[in-house]
Amino acid sequence: MKVILTYGTFDLFHVGHVRLLERLSKLGDKLIVGLSSDEFNNGKGKSSFFSYQERAEILASCKFVDLVIPEHTWEQKETDIKKYNVDVFAMGDDWEGRFDSLKSLCEVVYLPRTKSISTSEIKTLIAELKKNDLDKVQKSLNDAIEIIKKLNYSE
Repeated sequence: MKVILTYGTFDLFHVGHVRLLERLSKLGDKLIVGLSSDEFNNGKGKSSFFSYQERAEILASCKFVDLVIPEHTWEQKETDIKKYNVDVFAMGDDWEGRFDSLKSLCEVVYLPRTKSISTSEIKTLIAELKKNDLDKVQKSLNDAIEIIKKLNYSE
C-alpha cells in the first residue's frame, strides 16, 4: 500500500482544495492529511475562520481523504512519515523546496496549485466586500446628515 502525506490549514474549503486532494490521492492508495491545529496556526500568526474540529470534519468527509491527523509543529513531519510508513510526502508548489530535507525518508513532490483560487484571495475578497458595505453605509449616513442639516437650516 502506497501512503501519501500532506499538510495544510484547509480553511474555507474550496474547489482548489478538492482538486489538490484528488491529485494527491491519485499518487497512492491512502491519503493522510496533517491539519494545522488552531494553536499551531496562532503560532504562525494565522487564524482560521473554522475551528480545527470543523476543518477536520470537512476534510474527513472528502472522499479523497483517508485519515486526518493534527499538525502541532513544523518538526512533526519527520515523525509522522515514520509513524505512518509514508511513501510520498506531497505539498502544493507554493512550498517548492521547503521540505526537500525529507527526501532521505520518502519521495517528496510538489504539485501545482489550482489557478485562480486560494483561501487568501477569498479572505481578501470578503474583507473588500465588508469594506465596500461599510463605505456604502458611511456614505448613506453622511448623505442623511447633510439632508438633516439642510432641513434644519431651512426652518
